[in-house]
Amino acid sequence: MKTSQAFKWFSLTLAFGWLIIFVLIPNAMVVLASFLSRDPSNLISLEWNILSYQRLLDPMYLEILMHSLFMAGIATILCLIIGYPTAWIISSFGPIGRALLLFMIIVPFWTNSLIRTYAIKIILGTNGVLNWLMLNLGLIDKPIKFMYTEAAVIFGLVYILLPFMILPLYSAIEKLPNSLKDAAKDLGANNFHYFTKIMLPLTMPGIIAGTLMVFLPAMGMFYLSDLLGGSKNLLVGNVIRDQIMIVRDWPFGSAFSTALTVIMGLLLWVYFVQLNRRNKELDNG
Repeated sequence: MKTSQAFKWFSLTLAFGWLIIFVLIPNAMVVLASFLSRDPSNLISLEWNILSYQRLLDPMYLEILMHSLFMAGIATILCLIIGYPTAWIISSFGPIGRALLLFMIIVPFWTNSLIRTYAIKIILGTNGVLNWLMLNLGLIDKPIKFMYTEAAVIFGLVYILLPFMILPLYSAIEKLPNSLKDAAKDLGANNFHYFTKIMLPLTMPGIIAGTLMVFLPAMGMFYLSDLLGGSKNLLVGNVIRDQIMIVRDWPFGSAFSTALTVIMGLLLWVYFVQLNRRNKELDNG
Protein backbone atom coordinates (compact mmCIF):
# COMPACT_ATOMS: atom_id res chain seq x y z
CA MET A 1 0.00 0.00 0.00
CA LYS A 2 2.83 2.42 0.87
CA THR A 3 4.57 1.65 -2.43
CA SER A 4 1.34 2.29 -4.37
CA GLN A 5 0.77 5.59 -2.54
CA ALA A 6 4.34 6.68 -3.17
CA PHE A 7 4.05 5.86 -6.89
CA LYS A 8 0.79 7.84 -7.04
CA TRP A 9 2.37 10.94 -5.52
CA PHE A 10 5.46 10.53 -7.71
CA SER A 11 3.29 10.38 -10.85
CA LEU A 12 1.24 13.42 -9.82
CA THR A 13 4.38 15.39 -8.94
CA LEU A 14 5.96 14.48 -12.28
CA ALA A 15 2.84 15.48 -14.22
CA PHE A 16 2.34 18.78 -12.39
CA GLY A 17 6.06 19.53 -12.59
CA TRP A 18 6.01 19.00 -16.36
CA LEU A 19 2.96 21.24 -16.74
CA ILE A 20 4.48 23.97 -14.59
CA ILE A 21 7.87 23.96 -16.32
CA PHE A 22 6.78 23.52 -19.93
CA VAL A 23 3.27 25.06 -19.95
CA LEU A 24 2.63 27.48 -17.09
CA ILE A 25 6.02 29.21 -16.95
CA PRO A 26 6.41 29.72 -20.74
CA ASN A 27 2.87 31.08 -21.04
CA ALA A 28 3.42 33.35 -18.03
CA MET A 29 6.61 34.65 -19.67
CA VAL A 30 4.70 35.38 -22.88
CA VAL A 31 2.03 37.32 -20.97
CA LEU A 32 4.65 39.30 -19.04
CA ALA A 33 6.61 40.07 -22.22
CA SER A 34 3.46 41.48 -23.83
CA PHE A 35 3.44 44.29 -21.22
CA LEU A 36 7.11 45.19 -21.72
CA SER A 37 8.80 47.40 -24.31
CA ARG A 38 10.86 46.54 -27.35
CA ASP A 39 14.62 46.97 -27.09
CA PRO A 40 16.57 46.53 -30.37
CA SER A 41 19.71 45.40 -28.53
CA ASN A 42 18.18 43.21 -25.78
CA LEU A 43 14.85 42.28 -27.45
CA ILE A 44 12.84 43.57 -24.46
CA SER A 45 13.27 46.23 -21.80
CA LEU A 46 11.64 46.44 -18.38
CA GLU A 47 9.37 49.36 -19.22
CA TRP A 48 5.78 48.40 -18.45
CA ASN A 49 3.08 49.60 -20.85
CA ILE A 50 0.11 48.42 -22.92
CA LEU A 51 1.37 49.79 -26.25
CA SER A 52 1.53 46.31 -27.77
CA TYR A 53 -2.15 45.72 -27.03
CA GLN A 54 -3.01 49.14 -28.43
CA ARG A 55 -1.24 48.17 -31.65
CA LEU A 56 -3.63 45.22 -31.97
CA LEU A 57 -6.33 47.80 -32.73
CA ASP A 58 -4.37 49.06 -35.74
CA PRO A 59 -6.60 48.63 -38.85
CA MET A 60 -3.88 46.65 -40.63
CA TYR A 61 -3.61 44.06 -37.85
CA LEU A 62 -7.36 44.01 -37.30
CA GLU A 63 -7.77 43.22 -40.99
CA ILE A 64 -5.29 40.33 -40.70
CA LEU A 65 -7.10 39.08 -37.59
CA MET A 66 -10.52 39.24 -39.25
CA HIS A 67 -9.16 37.58 -42.42
CA SER A 68 -7.61 34.85 -40.29
CA LEU A 69 -10.86 34.38 -38.36
CA PHE A 70 -12.74 34.16 -41.66
CA MET A 71 -10.48 31.48 -43.18
CA ALA A 72 -10.31 29.50 -39.94
CA GLY A 73 -14.11 29.75 -39.61
CA ILE A 74 -14.74 28.54 -43.17
CA ALA A 75 -12.29 25.66 -42.67
CA THR A 76 -14.01 24.72 -39.39
CA ILE A 77 -17.47 24.74 -41.00
CA LEU A 78 -16.26 22.57 -43.88
CA CYS A 79 -14.60 20.15 -41.45
CA LEU A 80 -17.88 19.93 -39.51
CA ILE A 81 -19.95 19.36 -42.68
CA ILE A 82 -17.58 16.60 -43.80
CA GLY A 83 -16.71 15.24 -40.37
CA TYR A 84 -20.18 14.79 -38.85
CA PRO A 85 -21.59 12.37 -41.45
CA THR A 86 -18.20 10.64 -41.60
CA ALA A 87 -18.21 10.06 -37.83
CA TRP A 88 -21.87 8.95 -38.03
CA ILE A 89 -21.08 6.42 -40.76
CA ILE A 90 -18.07 5.08 -38.84
CA SER A 91 -20.18 4.61 -35.71
CA SER A 92 -22.66 2.51 -37.69
CA PHE A 93 -20.04 -0.16 -38.48
CA GLY A 94 -19.15 -3.14 -36.31
CA PRO A 95 -16.05 -3.25 -34.09
CA ILE A 96 -13.69 -4.38 -36.87
CA GLY A 97 -15.04 -1.88 -39.39
CA ARG A 98 -14.78 0.97 -36.87
CA ALA A 99 -11.22 0.05 -35.98
CA LEU A 100 -10.20 -0.09 -39.65
CA LEU A 101 -11.84 3.23 -40.56
CA LEU A 102 -10.41 5.02 -37.50
CA PHE A 103 -7.00 3.60 -38.36
CA MET A 104 -7.28 5.08 -41.88
CA ILE A 105 -8.15 8.47 -40.38
CA ILE A 106 -5.23 8.37 -37.94
CA VAL A 107 -2.65 7.18 -40.51
CA PRO A 108 -2.00 10.73 -41.89
CA PHE A 109 -0.71 11.71 -38.43
CA TRP A 110 2.25 9.43 -39.10
CA THR A 111 3.46 11.86 -41.78
CA ASN A 112 4.67 15.35 -40.95
CA SER A 113 2.06 17.99 -41.82
CA LEU A 114 4.69 20.05 -43.66
CA ILE A 115 5.34 17.13 -46.03
CA ARG A 116 1.60 16.76 -46.58
CA THR A 117 1.41 20.47 -47.40
CA TYR A 118 4.01 20.01 -50.14
CA ALA A 119 1.84 17.15 -51.45
CA ILE A 120 -1.06 19.61 -51.67
CA LYS A 121 1.13 21.88 -53.83
CA ILE A 122 1.67 18.96 -56.21
CA ILE A 123 -2.09 18.46 -56.42
CA LEU A 124 -3.16 22.11 -56.76
CA GLY A 125 -0.26 23.46 -58.84
CA THR A 126 -0.75 24.89 -62.32
CA ASN A 127 0.82 21.73 -63.72
CA GLY A 128 -0.49 19.66 -60.84
CA VAL A 129 -2.61 16.55 -60.65
CA LEU A 130 -5.97 18.34 -60.41
CA ASN A 131 -5.41 20.56 -63.46
CA TRP A 132 -4.01 17.60 -65.42
CA LEU A 133 -7.08 15.52 -64.62
CA MET A 134 -9.55 18.29 -65.51
CA LEU A 135 -7.72 19.03 -68.78
CA ASN A 136 -7.76 15.37 -69.80
CA LEU A 137 -11.44 15.05 -68.95
CA GLY A 138 -12.19 18.09 -71.10
CA LEU A 139 -13.64 20.06 -68.22
CA ILE A 140 -11.35 23.05 -68.78
CA ASP A 141 -9.40 24.48 -71.73
CA LYS A 142 -6.47 25.87 -69.76
CA PRO A 143 -5.07 25.32 -66.25
CA ILE A 144 -6.83 27.06 -63.37
CA LYS A 145 -4.80 28.93 -60.79
CA PHE A 146 -5.57 27.24 -57.49
CA MET A 147 -2.33 28.07 -55.69
CA TYR A 148 -1.77 31.27 -53.68
CA THR A 149 -5.45 31.88 -53.09
CA GLU A 150 -7.77 31.80 -50.08
CA ALA A 151 -9.30 28.61 -51.42
CA ALA A 152 -5.91 26.88 -51.41
CA VAL A 153 -5.27 27.85 -47.78
CA ILE A 154 -8.73 26.72 -46.71
CA PHE A 155 -8.30 23.44 -48.61
CA GLY A 156 -5.01 22.87 -46.82
CA LEU A 157 -6.52 23.65 -43.42
CA VAL A 158 -9.40 21.23 -44.02
CA TYR A 159 -7.06 18.52 -45.26
CA ILE A 160 -4.70 18.81 -42.29
CA LEU A 161 -7.28 19.35 -39.52
CA LEU A 162 -10.22 17.16 -40.60
CA PRO A 163 -9.18 14.21 -38.36
CA PHE A 164 -9.30 16.53 -35.34
CA MET A 165 -12.98 17.12 -36.10
CA ILE A 166 -13.90 13.52 -36.86
CA LEU A 167 -12.42 11.93 -33.73
CA PRO A 168 -14.34 13.93 -31.05
CA LEU A 169 -17.52 13.70 -33.14
CA TYR A 170 -17.14 9.95 -33.38
CA SER A 171 -16.58 9.74 -29.63
CA ALA A 172 -19.80 11.69 -28.99
CA ILE A 173 -21.93 9.81 -31.55
CA GLU A 174 -20.62 6.38 -30.57
CA LYS A 175 -21.82 6.88 -26.99
CA LEU A 176 -25.45 7.36 -28.03
CA PRO A 177 -27.45 4.19 -27.23
CA ASN A 178 -29.36 2.60 -30.10
CA SER A 179 -32.46 2.56 -27.90
CA LEU A 180 -32.80 6.33 -28.34
CA LYS A 181 -33.61 5.99 -32.02
CA ASP A 182 -36.04 3.15 -31.39
CA ALA A 183 -37.78 5.15 -28.67
CA ALA A 184 -38.02 8.18 -30.96
CA LYS A 185 -39.61 6.09 -33.70
CA ASP A 186 -42.10 4.62 -31.24
CA LEU A 187 -43.11 8.15 -30.31
CA GLY A 188 -43.67 9.07 -33.95
CA ALA A 189 -40.44 10.92 -34.73
CA ASN A 190 -38.95 10.55 -38.21
CA ASN A 191 -35.22 10.54 -38.98
CA PHE A 192 -35.09 14.32 -39.37
CA HIS A 193 -36.74 14.93 -35.99
CA TYR A 194 -34.50 12.34 -34.36
CA PHE A 195 -31.41 14.09 -35.72
CA THR A 196 -32.43 17.66 -34.89
CA LYS A 197 -34.21 17.07 -31.56
CA ILE A 198 -32.17 14.24 -30.02
CA MET A 199 -28.92 13.41 -31.77
CA LEU A 200 -27.68 16.92 -32.50
CA PRO A 201 -28.20 18.31 -28.96
CA LEU A 202 -26.65 15.23 -27.34
CA THR A 203 -23.58 15.38 -29.57
CA MET A 204 -23.13 19.15 -29.11
CA PRO A 205 -20.13 18.70 -26.74
CA GLY A 206 -18.40 16.70 -29.50
CA ILE A 207 -19.22 19.42 -32.03
CA ILE A 208 -17.80 22.12 -29.78
CA ALA A 209 -14.71 20.04 -28.96
CA GLY A 210 -14.07 19.40 -32.65
CA THR A 211 -14.61 23.06 -33.45
CA LEU A 212 -12.04 24.07 -30.83
CA MET A 213 -9.54 21.50 -32.08
CA VAL A 214 -9.86 22.82 -35.65
CA PHE A 215 -10.53 26.55 -35.29
CA LEU A 216 -7.71 27.46 -32.91
CA PRO A 217 -4.85 25.61 -34.66
CA ALA A 218 -6.13 26.89 -38.03
CA MET A 219 -5.33 30.46 -37.02
CA GLY A 220 -1.72 29.62 -36.23
CA MET A 221 -0.64 27.40 -39.14
CA PHE A 222 1.63 29.99 -40.75
CA TYR A 223 3.45 27.48 -42.95
CA LEU A 224 0.18 26.64 -44.75
CA SER A 225 -0.34 30.30 -45.54
CA ASP A 226 3.28 30.66 -46.67
CA LEU A 227 3.24 27.63 -48.97
CA LEU A 228 -0.34 27.76 -50.29
CA GLY A 229 -1.60 31.29 -49.86
CA GLY A 230 1.23 33.66 -50.63
CA SER A 231 1.68 37.06 -49.01
CA LYS A 232 -1.96 38.12 -49.44
CA ASN A 233 -3.52 35.38 -47.33
CA LEU A 234 -1.88 35.71 -43.94
CA LEU A 235 -2.96 34.01 -40.75
CA VAL A 236 -2.39 35.27 -37.21
CA GLY A 237 0.43 32.75 -36.93
CA ASN A 238 2.28 34.54 -39.75
CA VAL A 239 2.17 37.82 -37.84
CA ILE A 240 3.39 36.22 -34.61
CA ARG A 241 6.17 34.37 -36.44
CA ASP A 242 7.31 37.52 -38.28
CA GLN A 243 7.23 39.70 -35.14
CA ILE A 244 9.28 37.19 -33.13
CA MET A 245 11.71 35.87 -35.75
CA ILE A 246 12.12 38.73 -38.24
CA VAL A 247 11.10 42.07 -36.74
CA ARG A 248 12.29 40.97 -33.28
CA ASP A 249 9.41 42.79 -31.61
CA TRP A 250 8.83 40.26 -28.85
CA PRO A 251 6.32 42.36 -26.85
CA PHE A 252 3.98 42.76 -29.82
CA GLY A 253 4.34 39.12 -30.86
CA SER A 254 3.61 38.13 -27.26
CA ALA A 255 0.54 40.40 -27.20
CA PHE A 256 -0.81 38.69 -30.31
CA SER A 257 -0.13 35.28 -28.74
CA THR A 258 -1.86 36.33 -25.53
CA ALA A 259 -4.89 37.54 -27.50
CA LEU A 260 -5.12 34.10 -29.13
CA THR A 261 -4.86 32.47 -25.72
CA VAL A 262 -7.73 34.61 -24.44
CA ILE A 263 -9.84 33.60 -27.44
CA MET A 264 -9.02 29.96 -26.71
CA GLY A 265 -10.01 30.43 -23.06
CA LEU A 266 -13.36 31.95 -24.02
CA LEU A 267 -14.10 29.11 -26.41
CA LEU A 268 -13.16 26.54 -23.77
CA TRP A 269 -15.48 28.31 -21.31
CA VAL A 270 -18.30 28.00 -23.86
CA TYR A 271 -17.49 24.30 -24.24
CA PHE A 272 -17.64 23.59 -20.49
CA VAL A 273 -20.86 25.60 -20.11
CA GLN A 274 -22.42 23.56 -22.90
CA LEU A 275 -21.13 20.32 -21.39
CA ASN A 276 -22.54 21.16 -17.94
CA ARG A 277 -25.89 22.14 -19.49
CA ARG A 278 -26.06 18.84 -21.33
CA ASN A 279 -25.24 16.87 -18.17
CA LYS A 280 -27.97 18.70 -16.25
CA GLU A 281 -30.49 17.98 -19.02
CA LEU A 282 -29.55 14.30 -18.91
CA ASP A 283 -29.87 14.23 -15.10
CA ASN A 284 -33.26 15.96 -15.19
CA GLY A 285 -34.51 13.97 -18.13
